[in-house]
Amino acid sequence: MAGSSHGHTPAAWTGSIIAFVGFCVAGVFMVANSPAGFWAGFALILLGAVVGGAMKMAGLGTPKESDEVVEARDRAAARERAAV
Repeated sequence: MAGSSHGHTPAAWTGSIIAFVGFCVAGVFMVANSPAGFWAGFALILLGAVVGGAMKMAGLGTPKESDEVVEARDRAAARERAAV
């Protein structure tokens, strides 16, 4: 998975962190027997998905290029320079 840059984007990290905080908030308030707090935490979980999706649409979800892609591009550029 590391070679494909899966989840290594600002959008993925931000959405995951917000959802994790929402999960923790919902868990605490579930144990505390507070329905309003539980639903607030659940709303945070959904907010994480929305923020992550919005950041992805804004271009912050574009994965980094893998080493193989960079090397292939460099080889192609070197061949192009050698042909000239």
